[in-house]
Amino acid sequence: MKVATKKVKSLDKIKPKKAVIKKKQQSEEIPKLPKVVKKTKQSKVEKQPKKKVAKKLQKQDLEGLKDIDPEFYDFLKKNDKELLDFNLMDSDDDDDEEEEDEQQKEDAAEDSEEDDAKYHKPSNDLAVASDESDFEGDDDDEETAGAGGAQKITLNMLRQWELELAKPNVSIEAVRQVIQAFNSALASISADAEGVQANAAAYKVVGAATFNGVIQLCVLHLQPAIIRVLGVKPNSSLPLHKHKKWVKVRGCLRYYLGDLIRLVEQVSSSNILNVLLKHLHQMAGMVAPFTSLGKTILKRLIVLWATGDETVRVLAFLCILKITRKQQATMLNHVLKAMYLAYVRNSKFVSPNTLPGINFMRRSLVEMFALDLNVSYQHAFLYIRQLAIHLRNAVILKKKDSFQAVYNWQFINSLRLWADLLGASANKPQLQPLIYPLVTIATGVVRLIPTAQYFPLRFHCLQSLISLAKETHTYVPVLPLIVEVLRSNTFNRKHTSVSMKPLQFTCILRLNKSQLAENGFRDEVVEQVCGLLLEYLAHESATLAFSDLVVPVVMALKAYLKECRNANYVRKLKQLLEKIQESSRFIEQQRSKSSVTFDLKDAQAVQAWEQQVRNKSTPLDIYYASWLKTHETKKRRQAAQTDDINADYDVPKLKRPAAKTGVPVRNEDGELELFPSDSEDDAAGLPNDDDDGSDSEVEQPQPKKPKRKQEKAKEQHVEVAPVEPADDYDEAATAVDIVKDLDLNDW
Repeated sequence: MKVATKKVKSLDKIKPKKAVIKKKQQSEEIPKLPKVVKKTKQSKVEKQPKKKVAKKLQKQDLEGLKDIDPEFYDFLKKNDKELLDFNLMDSDDDDDEEEEDEQQKEDAAEDSEEDDAKYHKPSNDLAVASDESDFEGDDDDEETAGAGGAQKITLNMLRQWELELAKPNVSIEAVRQVIQAFNSALASISADAEGVQANAAAYKVVGAATFNGVIQLCVLHLQPAIIRVLGVKPNSSLPLHKHKKWVKVRGCLRYYLGDLIRLVEQVSSSNILNVLLKHLHQMAGMVAPFTSLGKTILKRLIVLWATGDETVRVLAFLCILKITRKQQATMLNHVLKAMYLAYVRNSKFVSPNTLPGINFMRRSLVEMFALDLNVSYQHAFLYIRQLAIHLRNAVILKKKDSFQAVYNWQFINSLRLWADLLGASANKPQLQPLIYPLVTIATGVVRLIPTAQYFPLRFHCLQSLISLAKETHTYVPVLPLIVEVLRSNTFNRKHTSVSMKPLQFTCILRLNKSQLAENGFRDEVVEQVCGLLLEYLAHESATLAFSDLVVPVVMALKAYLKECRNANYVRKLKQLLEKIQESSRFIEQQRSKSSVTFDLKDAQAVQAWEQQVRNKSTPLDIYYASWLKTHETKKRRQAAQTDDINADYDVPKLKRPAAKTGVPVRNEDGELELFPSDSEDDAAGLPNDDDDGSDSEVEQPQPKKPKRKQEKAKEQHVEVAPVEPADDYDEAATAVDIVKDLDLNDW
């Protein structure tokens, strides 16, 4: 409506400009020849009826507006009545009088013009078109737009809105105004303003302080105000969209949620994302009625869950979980599929830096699948079947591409996910039929290329199978796959190179030839064999058939100890063998004491007997508990030295900035800033370029000393461990309550 007003008003400005142009043309044409004067005079007379016709047409158009758009005609009649009158009759009379006067003057001066043809004196009535007229027109347009267009938001308006939202009886109009202001704020920073122009014309946001105030007002005060508008009781279990007043806030809430997720997409700072995601977590209950909008919000949240920082991942998952639970029947299928694909897509590369994020995605995805096991069975069956198809193609085709489709991190992480899911749902029968196909796939992967190069991949698969067997109380034949490693020719071959750093299989699937020739390879293999045997046998040590189960393992260990010449390996394996034999004798004693008379087919009697033995704690179980403590301490120490571990994988060193405190950032005027500049903080937190050289110092070779003085030099020389620089990363700073309510300290 405002655009049409501008168009109609512009008709007044067109006429004087045309008149000025024609008079200038007349003044330029007169000095040439008297004949030209006559022609211009004649053309003027010919153009006069055309002007009258144009004015009549304009008047008819304005009168026809009553039938075409009666609402707009009433609006003009109330607000701008002069525009409808348009002074058509007066202007026509004035024009006719002016034209008659000019014609009389021209007739009287027709004789004198022939003598003075070379000179021309312009009349005083001619308007001079100056450059300032253009700017004056623009200023008028801006004033008109400001008067009838967008209203500029001030800090006083924000304070007034804040007081209105804090009232117990909040008006719906105040909520709508605040949402329109939020839309306008987003439109002021959005490059693509297609989706934010619906309400942006109501207000205009100018300046960072105003933008910051609008966002802060919405994040802190809008959700409680909407709850008060709807009249929700504290302990009410009724969904929000079933309240009586929901219809009044439905439309504006739809716009607001769309703008909020659009703002989340444009923000890159993790601190601001944390604040917005907390606010979205509060608003999650209002997303349920909007199915299409909910899918858009979940799509963006899943991206943050898979690729964001640590706190952002957790907040995004909490939002996904809350939104999905509110509309589980319609959203769960979509969410499970999108989250699984995002998990597989972002688990392609595993390093010490990415491993915690992958583990978090796997555990949180297991929780999502556990919401409805009947729905999860369809997804699990489909994706496990895809893994089986890849394995079948590799076994049949035996090509490099088919092998690579199986021997990669995405395949292994998928196996881990389904093993964890089946273990988490062991007490429910829905997913139990998938245990056998998953175990078959995992053992097939191990048998596909049983060479020493893929020992790390073998150990990853065996770890998943052992955890599955422990959680589901199902017997899985993993002992032959573990002991088989000790009979490998590559493993028993003498190493040809010495590595100072131990080789770790945590983030490795395949070993190269140089790594196979190092002594660190053999050390890690023995460590893995001892750990897997101990973990699996400690779980099975209370079973009725334990003494029979360990016979092949005892024989294989004894055969290896006879041929092994490494004292360290012999000590570890011999200690494990003694505990296995001790536990075997303990089970035999328990069987003889209790005089087992029940039938082996009686599963309940067998489980009751095993539970009694497990309560007594077998020797192998006690030894495993003490070993696990030292092993967990070692893993935590390795996790703390992530930057040092990265050197083994050629991963760039991560330079962490200084930990930022929770103090809100303020500008020079003392006002809180929502979007502070990160450049100065980053520049202050980054180390100097000179510091990099200190980390990569190369020891210069010392000259050899005589043999006599060598012993004295060893006594005097004391090795001092290099002092590691203090890490700027503070765990205490990040250990905050991520689900706490929003307060002013967040700003």
